[in-house]
This record gives sequence, C-alpha cells and structure tokens, in this order.
Amino acid sequence: MKILIYSPLFYPSIGGLETVVFILAHEFVNQGNEVKLVSKIPAKNSKLLPFEVIRKPNPKKLLLLAHWCDVYFQPNISLKGIWPLLLNPKPWIVAHNNWYTRSDCSLGLQDYLKHFLIRFATGISVSQAVADHVSTPSTVIPNPYQEEIFYEMPEITRDKELIFLGRLVSDKGVDLLLDALASLKHRGLTPRLSIIGSGPEAPKLHQQVKQLDIVEQIDFLGVKVEHELAQLLNAHKILVIPSRWQEPFGVVALEGIACGCVVIGSEQGGLKDAIGLCGMTFPNGDVKALTQVLVELLTNLDKLSTYREKSESHLYYHKKAVVAKEYLQVFERAISCNS
Repeated sequence: MKILIYSPLFYPSIGGLETVVFILAHEFVNQGNEVKLVSKIPAKNSKLLPFEVIRKPNPKKLLLLAHWCDVYFQPNISLKGIWPLLLNPKPWIVAHNNWYTRSDCSLGLQDYLKHFLIRFATGISVSQAVADHVSTPSTVIPNPYQEEIFYEMPEITRDKELIFLGRLVSDKGVDLLLDALASLKHRGLTPRLSIIGSGPEAPKLHQQVKQLDIVEQIDFLGVKVEHELAQLLNAHKILVIPSRWQEPFGVVALEGIACGCVVIGSEQGGLKDAIGLCGMTFPNGDVKALTQVLVELLTNLDKLSTYREKSESHLYYHKKAVVAKEYLQVFERAISCNS
C-alpha cells in the first residue's frame, strides 16, 4: 500500500501529534507499506528515516504525490491540504486528534468547514469522547506510545511522590495542582512535586509556589525528553494530569503508566480513555476533588499496586504495532470501498 501522510507539523517540531505521526509512519513501513510524508516544518539536519519526508512542496509536487498514493492520510484535518483530492480523488482518511473548536469551545468558520468536510472522509477518532463529538461516524483507535523509550526500569528507586509533565499554560491546570498541595499541607501531608515542562505560565507558577508557602515541596525541572524523561517518571509514584481543558486523549498518561506511575487525571474528554483502569480521575477544574484523590492515594499506598497491576493489559492496545495494524485495516477497507 502506498500511503501519503499530510502532516503540517512533524519532526523536528515536538508535540503529542508529531510523536504519534512519527510512530505511525515508522510502523506503516515496518508492516510492509511504502510511506511518504508531507510537512511544512523545515529541517536542516533531518534524522535518517525509513520513509521520504517532503517539506514545503510546491503545488505541482503535492499533486504528483496525491497521484502516487493509494491512501491520503491526514492526522487531523488540514484545510490547506485537501485540494489535491479534488483533482486526484483517492481514499481520504482523517484521524481526529482534536475537537475542531476554538479554545473556548465555540465554533469558528474554519471549524464549521472542517466538520462539514469530514463527512467525505473515512474517520478515525483517538478516543470515544472525540468520536461522540465529531459530526460523522468514525472508528475509535487509541494513540500509541514509544514503548522503546517508556518502560519500567527496576534499577531506579521509586522514592518520589508526584510528577507533572506538560506545557506550563493555564489549560494544563498546574496552578490547580499547587492549590491542592497547599490544602494537603494543612492536613499534614507534604508530598514533593516535580514539574517538567516550560511555558508562559512559569513565572506565575513560581510566584504561586511562594505565596502558598510550598517552595520546599516543588522542583521545577524544565524540559526533559526521551530517556531522561523516562528515568524521571520511573523515580515517581504518581503522575498528575490536572487539565482544565478537555484533552482529546493523553499520550503522557500512557508514558507514565508504562514507566510504572499511577495516573491522576481530569475526567472530561478523552484523558480517561488513556488512563483506563491504571489510575483515578476527578472533575475538570475541581481542586477539592483533586485534593481528595491525592489524599486517597498518598495515604493508601497499597492502592498503587492495584492500579499498576492493570498496566500490562491496558498498554497492549496502545502498542505501536497493534495501533498501526488497526489503522491499516481502516485504510484497506477504504480502498476496497473506493475500488
């Protein structure tokens, strides 16, 4: 099968979607398919990849690529990448990794257009929450994680309590977690929290830590990636994902689970699918509920083992080869329906 992936964001850009595309492209090749990927991100020193990456192609080149492929795959619909299909109709697959809304959940003109156009695509949703949200039927296939990087390392002592991983922006809810830690301190519980990531909210969070008098409990570690990140996750007991925003999925939860963390995350959206039976959830934005969940896990360490026991069966459905195979089955059905 000849697969053209149209992904404006790709390596060396770093993000959840870029990681998923990177994994899928490799696995499509590993399972015997030919892959070419179109990206708008330039790269002077690109990694050696088992597939061709065409960066910023001109219209003629993009049209030739559309003619070449058997399947035209977009991980999230990109309006600027649809036009070649008008001249070279091919099975069009769109993986819905987002809600197609504005940040305040309203719909802009582009969002209305996206919701209209996906009626003509074969849809894949990364969580049941996203499938329920989009306007057309789709197959639910959860996202994969990098299992060669994120795994349990018995040689590392798991002696740290809490860890957060993500961009330091208001949507991610780090301030809520800090407020919860202040409440815990009033109850006589003083767990340490490692904060991994960077972002515009960092100065406010540093100030909040001082105002709440929890400076001694907080370690701001900056950005960590790949093996260094996996080692840090292995040193912690609980990964907290306190997003205000309704996450479409949550690959970070899979990374934490794979490294032996129990996950606490907000329950609305697709994050609960990523957590599965490997942790606990609380209503988005509810500091009181988050505090109670933290108390429950920090004072009942036997529960951590119970949640960890579920990790192997949960992670199986997020293994790279398993997820890629499900995608390829959708691609093959789409080709059959268009032949």
